[in-house]
Amino acid sequence: MTAARTKTRRTRPEQGTNLGAPSFPRSRRGKVGIPQTLAFFCLLLLFPAPGCAQHFNGAKAYDYARQFVAIGPRWVGSPGHAKAEQFLRDRFQHDALEDDAFQANTPIGPVLLHNFIVRFPGKKNGVIVLGTHYETNYPLRNINFVGANDGASTTGLLLAIADDLRARTARGKVLDGYSVWLVFFDGEEAFQSWSASDSTYGSRHLAAKWGRDSTLGKIKAFILADMIGDKDLDVQRETRSTGWLVDLVRQAAKKFGYEHYFFQHDEPVDDDHLPFVQRGIPSIDIIDLDYGPDNSYHHTAQDTLDKISAKSLTIDGDVFLETIRLIDLRSAVP
Repeated sequence: MTAARTKTRRTRPEQGTNLGAPSFPRSRRGKVGIPQTLAFFCLLLLFPAPGCAQHFNGAKAYDYARQFVAIGPRWVGSPGHAKAEQFLRDRFQHDALEDDAFQANTPIGPVLLHNFIVRFPGKKNGVIVLGTHYETNYPLRNINFVGANDGASTTGLLLAIADDLRARTARGKVLDGYSVWLVFFDGEEAFQSWSASDSTYGSRHLAAKWGRDSTLGKIKAFILADMIGDKDLDVQRETRSTGWLVDLVRQAAKKFGYEHYFFQHDEPVDDDHLPFVQRGIPSIDIIDLDYGPDNSYHHTAQDTLDKISAKSLTIDGDVFLETIRLIDLRSAVP
């Protein structure tokens, strides 16, 4: 995402301290509604009662993020970056994993980057792509920047989503809807200073590659996750994202009573979705770019594990999986 931003702090719903469950979303009058109360108590039950939605395992996503943060800084060329690559290879060694290695020309010279693509097959003809980046900021390599929110949280989110998809495709089964591909992008961050040419190396490479080999024509939707482990979750509506996808994400959030965590304000953000938007692929950036008081944690050494929560990752996972379901239900996706 764009590296330098000045933002005003916005008031958001309090989330409390229980890492395993979302807090009560409140109505405009400040009272907890019956649907939200039901959703909350469903989450607390080990075996949800009839009518209760089964919630995503945000605690598992948080634990994956914790393991990723424990690697340390993951800037390109560092020992941590190599460890992060191996972490993903090990995690997906029994899945349909592609290591998309390529050389990028950067302000520091040619560098070898790796996108990782994991494929889970579906019955319908088409693909839904979920993406995140996994490396940390190169210019911040000397300040022990571990990117707990910026890279690790959404890597953990996709790893936990992979567990769900793996369970549903075990023993030769396929997903009921479209195939789902998970992409872990390398080189999202600038090497010197954010610009159209010094940023989003992995997504620009992959969008171009898929354009050449006709893969883009199979993609029904591209959903990007970035910086949404923030304890104080407030997802912007990214203004260049595809309108019908924004509507589906809003509908998915409403199902769980999460409306106040999503789209309370609009903002354009340069991120890994743009190479796909520019090629006409329905795409959305799910991002919370207001991180800490006056955005004070973004791209600083304060982006640490204590700033993210399993609660926010539960919210994210619920909404992502429900959005996939809603895309599958569409009779015709543009």
